[in-house]
Amino acid sequence: MPHIILIAAILPCLIAAACTNLDSLKTARPIAPIQSYETLLVGSLEADYIGDENCLKSCHKHDKIAQDFKHSVHGDQISGETGLPLVNCESCHGPGSLAVEHAAETGKCAFETLIPLEELPAQAQSMLCLKCHSAASTPILHNWMASTHADNDVSCFDCHQLHKGPQQKVDRHEQEQTCFGCHQETRMQFAQFSHHPLHQKVVCSDCHNTHGGTQKNSLLGSTTRETCTRCHMEYQGPFVYEHADITEDCINCHQAHGSPNEPLLQVSQPFLCLQCHAGHLGGEGGLDNSSTKQAFYNRCTDCHSAIHGTDIPSAHGRGSFIAR
Repeated sequence: MPHIILIAAILPCLIAAACTNLDSLKTARPIAPIQSYETLLVGSLEADYIGDENCLKSCHKHDKIAQDFKHSVHGDQISGETGLPLVNCESCHGPGSLAVEHAAETGKCAFETLIPLEELPAQAQSMLCLKCHSAASTPILHNWMASTHADNDVSCFDCHQLHKGPQQKVDRHEQEQTCFGCHQETRMQFAQFSHHPLHQKVVCSDCHNTHGGTQKNSLLGSTTRETCTRCHMEYQGPFVYEHADITEDCINCHQAHGSPNEPLLQVSQPFLCLQCHAGHLGGEGGLDNSSTKQAFYNRCTDCHSAIHGTDIPSAHGRGSFIAR
């Protein structure tokens, strides 16, 4: 009885402590209030906008960068009313009057007066781009803030290189290396014996929305099957005789990126099929179970060639038997 009383006294304390710990785990811990970053991204309130030409004539260190930017998608946008670029250096770095105020005397710019972009966390860096692109690119970016990339501290700068040249987004030939920098498991899958022709024909963005989406794994299609049949249209259907699992999801049988089993199978044949279907025996009498039998160990698709579905009835008179 004393032990029961002791436990009854201690138990509420333990529950209270556990609840306190859970509450602390659930408590949001933002890096800083959004308003602080919004104020910071405006730039120094004591500085004035002076334009690219005034900035560059005081410091020629960035002439090459400025030239590349001028020929880019951003630099090519000129206002029809004023003839001035809609996006320039100060659009991202903030007003530059203080940076070049003493450049002629010291021979260098006071970069510390500009917005410290490299020191900002990923979320704040992306906010800088979203100042314009939340309206200009809404169909692409409306899922960004809830995307896997945003949640894992990936910023726009990690993929888009505004100073690199006219091409300000990752080129198709460079995309795989950019993605593999984080997705090491996917890199290993593409190194398997059977894999999609990455780089030769397809790239990551052909299947995934890198800016986030409403579908699992940020797929471009509304389902996995819809995404796959954008290329594999011969399996799209609908068919008169369908394989139920295949109409549901291609991933039931195939690995999306790569597999040691041809063609991209999760498990080699016939063991993949035997996970759902009971194996049958065959011998000289074919499917006649009264004949001498031996185990059926070759590939199921040697007979069931229309495994994804067909409109042609089986030669054996069994319409649902997807064989040709």
